[in-house]
Amino acid sequence: MSLPETDSTWIINGTDGPSASFGGINFDGWKGRDRNANQIQADLQNRVADVEGSSIFAFQLASLPGSVGGLPVQMVLRSPLGYPVLFDTMEEIKQQARESGLFVVVDSDLDYNNPVVQITIDRAKANTLGIRMQDIGESLSLLVGEHYINRFGMDGRSYDVIPQSIRQQRLTPAALAGHYIRTQDNLLIPLSTVVNITTQVEPNKLTQFNQQNAAIFQAIPAPGVTMGQAVAFLENVANSLPAGFSHDWQSDARQFTQEGNTLVFAFIAALIIIYLVLAAQYESLVDPLIILITVPLSICGALVPLALGMVTLNIYTQIGLVTLIGLISKHGILMVEFANELQVHKNLNRREAIIEAAKIRLRPVLMTTAAMVIGLIPLLFASGAGANSRYGLGLIIVSGMLVGTLFTLFVLPTMYSFLARNHQVSAQTERQKQLQQISEQ
Repeated sequence: MSLPETDSTWIINGTDGPSASFGGINFDGWKGRDRNANQIQADLQNRVADVEGSSIFAFQLASLPGSVGGLPVQMVLRSPLGYPVLFDTMEEIKQQARESGLFVVVDSDLDYNNPVVQITIDRAKANTLGIRMQDIGESLSLLVGEHYINRFGMDGRSYDVIPQSIRQQRLTPAALAGHYIRTQDNLLIPLSTVVNITTQVEPNKLTQFNQQNAAIFQAIPAPGVTMGQAVAFLENVANSLPAGFSHDWQSDARQFTQEGNTLVFAFIAALIIIYLVLAAQYESLVDPLIILITVPLSICGALVPLALGMVTLNIYTQIGLVTLIGLISKHGILMVEFANELQVHKNLNRREAIIEAAKIRLRPVLMTTAAMVIGLIPLLFASGAGANSRYGLGLIIVSGMLVGTLFTLFVLPTMYSFLARNHQVSAQTERQKQLQQISEQ
């Protein structure tokens, strides 16, 4: 099995136990391959899914720094209960995740696949036969302990001295029971006389998270499934667990849950700053509100590609949404500023002023939108490294500008005619004051 886009490969064995490995594939440059990373990942996952007796997952590294690595969706299940209960609960979560259809790969780091030989000493029988616990411990340590007892030098090098029985005598539990131990009466007694050797299965690892027993659920979302959908599903599953269980997040899911809501604060902060600047410029609290009335409408247009699954809500699309606030506000500034001047200098009422301003400012508004949209067209057809980020940023701004401009031409004049301050009356009052001052002089 080979991939034509492969430049080099590497692998690290024993990363998460003796039967686990972690490897990577370095691709050729964009000019040397026809498929992108998502297409190659899907092809590779389909190939390795048929390998019997193994679980192989293909995933990409995080596009932004800050992730701990591993599969993108990782939920930590915590409980003060024992690992058997934790394992059964994790298996139920994995089953629900498979049935949901939201994930192409479902796994966890907790599994009972580690065979362990347990030796139980019959203390009463050992005491009857005159065998000390110390002798049994020293015999077992000498047989299989692999403890260092000394060093010796040879050819200028130092080597450890590790006493141990020969390999054939320690391969199976039955072979261990065949060893002999000496009693206080200098008699040789089979080790199986005083010990009971059993084989049982234990967890492959005992994970602790915040001083509690833990198991990590790991998954790769299916194509078209966003991180928000995956996290929301697992949140519902975790909240339905019985008392004694809690959960946390790792990898990209942790980054999403911790920083995913920052867009709301950034968006509100941008609106407040722009509103305050406009309020100081116009010396009015109403005119900035009219200018910003088209911002929610343009944001609705920008959210259409997100709803259709064309892009996902990530750091790049969030930047596009915040940028859209300033871009769409320019249209309102052009129209409101000119309408206010018409009220003052041409003695027009609000309705007449905004209609005239919309006619005169139509070309600048359309040219501003056209210049921005045409300038972002290369981002929509971007290819190569970073194409996904450029495409998402460009698509959000283009769709938001088009929809926002359309609403600016119709909604903003209507809101201005109802909410704007009557500058005509203010101008007449000011002129009357000036004429009165002149007449008094």
